[in-house]
Amino acid sequence: MEGEAAVLPTAVFFNAEDRSVHIGRDAVALYLAGVEGRLMRSLKSLLGSSLIDEHTAVGTGTLRYLDILTLFLRELLARSRPRIGDADPLLVLGRPVHFVDADPARDRQAQDALEQAARAAGFGDIAFELEPVAAAFDYERRLTREAIALVVDVGGGTSDFSVLRLGPKGAMRPDRSADVLATAGVHLGGTDFDRRLNLARVMPLLGLGHRGPQGREVPNPVFHDLATWHLINFLHAPSGLSRAQALRSAYTDPSLHDRLMTVLRQRLGHRLATEVEQAKIACSVHEATALMRLDDVEAGLQAELAPAQMHAQLDALLAQVTGCAQECLRRAGAPALDAIYLTGGSSALRPLQEQLAARFPGVALVAGDLFGGVAAGLAYSAGQRYA
Repeated sequence: MEGEAAVLPTAVFFNAEDRSVHIGRDAVALYLAGVEGRLMRSLKSLLGSSLIDEHTAVGTGTLRYLDILTLFLRELLARSRPRIGDADPLLVLGRPVHFVDADPARDRQAQDALEQAARAAGFGDIAFELEPVAAAFDYERRLTREAIALVVDVGGGTSDFSVLRLGPKGAMRPDRSADVLATAGVHLGGTDFDRRLNLARVMPLLGLGHRGPQGREVPNPVFHDLATWHLINFLHAPSGLSRAQALRSAYTDPSLHDRLMTVLRQRLGHRLATEVEQAKIACSVHEATALMRLDDVEAGLQAELAPAQMHAQLDALLAQVTGCAQECLRRAGAPALDAIYLTGGSSALRPLQEQLAARFPGVALVAGDLFGGVAAGLAYSAGQRYA
């Protein structure tokens, strides 16, 4: 799919220097190398929101977010052609349990929008599978005996759960609906964790929480938008720059405002968000303080993220995630679990695993393919549909 890699990251980069469009790892690499342009990530998280039909600046023009999603899927189909030939392929799309929490109408609109993008990309035969169910099918291939598993799929925008009966016998049944005991989901994921850490550790260096001459804090909407991946680009527009410039009188320390304007004028918001994400990963993996180097903003500027700080900032969000996992088990009738199967990049987060271990004592946590488990399960589901 992309060199030796079997998984293609959902990233699109609009290169402003030569007006080219890049997909996947190439997109991220160009952005990190400092090539002028616009990087788009986590597009699926916009499904179910009004933003999906809005236009955004890319290069010299504008595109709807939905059109950018179509562009990605069209490239996915093109890269698949050497293997599948000219046949009309079956596309099985993974979807979270809830695109939108507690709003069935908007949830349906989100799936319809995703299907619309897929059809516009050239796919004709389209099916959907819940992502935690797909991940369970991938886990099942490892099992040599029957088991009941809680699948925990924590991705960038959602956290999804399923309780299923799995095993060699079940794998032989064409209809697995009776094996799915319960599903649940919450619209929280890795980008929400990053946003919370960004607000806590980086945005104060730009003025969040700073008190001005009248003793009032600098108005905070600009910082919240700057810490939210899909809203950052709106701050680069003339209106966004003008609103941020008008905040100068609200600062006692003008150097903080200078940093904010540097970030906006040089379009460094996504770079800061990437620094936060990488620090989160490093802090979790090594259980040690991670540095976020912000020299692009100001020479020598940096922020720290210590394990205790990460736990404190994420505790409430992770409690919602693990609480939803417990609710999924309750819906299933609270059967005895044989394992908790972890997939999705954010499931590797140490504080999350610690909360899961506390809520489900004695149940083994089994790490799956964090980024490929759902995709492998979707391929299995496609095979079953063709069988």
